[in-house]
This record gives sequence, structure tokens and C-alpha cells, in this order.
Amino acid sequence: MLAGTPGSARHSSSPATGLKKQPAEPRPSASVILLSPMNQVLLLHRVHTSSAFPSAHVFPGGNLSAFHDGDIPPSGDARRHADSLPYRLGAIRETFEESGILLARDMRAGGDALLNLSSADRDEARRAIYENRDRFVDWVERVGGVVDAENLLPFTRWITPEATPKRFTTQMYLYMLPLSSSEDPAIAAAQSEAMIPTPDGGVEHMAARFDDAASWLEKQRKGEIILFPPQCFLLQLISQFLTGPLPPRAGSVNNLAARATEHYAWQRERLRGFLDAVPTATEPRAAGHHTARIPWKDKVISPVTLGLRRSDRRTILGLDKPGLELKGTNRGGDLERVVLVKFGKGVVRDVEVRSREEVLAEEREAERAAEALKL
Repeated sequence: MLAGTPGSARHSSSPATGLKKQPAEPRPSASVILLSPMNQVLLLHRVHTSSAFPSAHVFPGGNLSAFHDGDIPPSGDARRHADSLPYRLGAIRETFEESGILLARDMRAGGDALLNLSSADRDEARRAIYENRDRFVDWVERVGGVVDAENLLPFTRWITPEATPKRFTTQMYLYMLPLSSSEDPAIAAAQSEAMIPTPDGGVEHMAARFDDAASWLEKQRKGEIILFPPQCFLLQLISQFLTGPLPPRAGSVNNLAARATEHYAWQRERLRGFLDAVPTATEPRAAGHHTARIPWKDKVISPVTLGLRRSDRRTILGLDKPGLELKGTNRGGDLERVVLVKFGKGVVRDVEVRSREEVLAEEREAERAAEALKL
């Protein structure tokens, strides 16, 4: 999970002493953008009483656990903000706990397929792992599998701004489920938006569902669901490549199935290329910035408030800074885009990804118009 409220780029001060309050230490966490065999994206619907992201749709993920995931780099260690095995194990464990989908290879079948277990076995294991009665990796090995950490693809890191009370350093990953059809009960449930029993008794999540990235974004635009800035931003990026099913065309059933598989494989190939490609910007100013030479797999984003839009009072979030902990390093995010969002009492709405140059140009024009009215 990832805190989406940007706060301020400045340290807050104690009203009694006037001294700067030290920002909270970012907690290591990891999330997975999970693609179905048809390249749809899994989102979990959080309950309105959730401790984080109330009522929002989020990627599966959560905080790292030393008990399950191994040694977590300490505060002040640069590795705390970099992809590593504990982050990968945490991402896969949290995905399993929250959705029941197990990203582990079946070693009894040679390791080429995902491990497929009954819903009853999964639910029992999810409770034991959630309650720390069983270590996740040990359980996977006992049932004949190995955690598929190597097929997680890093796709940005997000560090909560320093003024926010709860802070996270969240490694985002992509994982692409096999293109072949699957009888996995957890995947089938998410494809029909089934109510998924969670080991916490439903305290945090209501349901999980796969849908097209563009469909999630459209639902957010219509106000049907809540997406926080990181989720909206990443869905916007991948929607360029995951453009939905193959257009219908005459042909045999077998031929159509083969063409569909090729279509989804082509989408994935382009998306993989996007993660590695540089430069990451096309607008002249952004393309000349050092962040354009950082591939998407390595970008670190800590949103910074640039101001409020005159037209609709939405907050403008800059995405190029890597955050307090990485200040002065060569790391960074995206100068080409900003996120517009309206915040209010833990809820966000009207989230939109826009060109930074266009938005700032609109603000300059609005300022000139306001000044002209004063004359």
C-alpha cells in the first residue's frame, strides 16, 4: 500500500517550540501490477473504514515483514530504496494474502507452470501467514513450489512526501500471468469480481477484479471508483500498450485463439520494452532533463505540490523529485507529466495525468488574464 497524499515539500514545525518536526521514516512496502492472461489489471476495492486508501481501488501490496521476507535494509542504507529480494518476497506474499493469487512455480511439474492449489488450502495458508504462524517461503516450499520472484518486473518506486504523517518507500512491480488459459480458482474469482475472503476478516478489502487499464481509468473519470495518484499514473502509462482484446475477425475458433494469444504477447513485448527504454520524455525541456535518462524500471517518484490550479482548485503534483531520503543523488522520476488531483479529508477525486508544460502554460495564461482584469 502507498500513501497518496502529497502534503508539502517543507518540514512541519511544532507550534509550541517553532522547531522543525522530523519527518516520519518511510516504511518499506511493495505492490504488484498484476496482468491477467488477457492483460487486464487486478485492483482490490478497499472498504470505507480502511486505515489507508478508504474506499479506493488499489494494487495488491503492503508492508515488508522481516519474519517472512528476510533482512530489510535499515534506515539510512541506500538499499532501503532499491529493488531487492525482500521487496520481491513481500510483494508476492502480500498479493497472496490479499487476493489468494499465488505467484509461485510448481516444481513438481518442472517449474514451468504456476502452482495451483485448492481454495480451501489457500485460505488456510493465508490465515496462517497473515497471523505469522507460518513463514510464507517455507509454506510455498512444503507444498511443492518456489516463489516466482525473478519474473517480477520493477516499475517505479514511490516515496511518500516528508510532511505526510505515514510514509512509505514502495517498490512497484509488474507481473504477467501466463497467457495460456488457467483453472486457478483465485484468478477465476478475480475475473468475475468475486468477494474474496481475506485473512483479516474483511477489515481492509471488499473484492478483487481484473479489468482493462482503460476501463479502470474511465470509471475513475466518471466518479465510479477512487484511484489515488500513483495508481492512476501507472494505469495511464500501461494503457498505452495494453489496449484491450483483438478486434473481431472471421476465422476458426482455434485460429482466433492463437491470434488472441499473439496479440496479448505483442502488447506485453512492447510494455517490457517501455520499462527499459530511454529517453522517457519527448517534450524538449523534459527530454533534456537527467530524469529522462532514467528508465521507468528505475524511476523514483516523491510527489511535490507545485500549486493550485486557478480554474478548478486542483492540486498540481510534480513527479520529478526522488524525495528527502534520496536528495542529492542522481535518482528521480518524471519531469514531463504532472498529476492533477482534488484532496479532501483522506479522499481524492478528479485525478488526471497531464503534460507538465501544458498545465503550467495554462496557469501562466490564467495569471495574465487575472492581472489584466485588475487593470
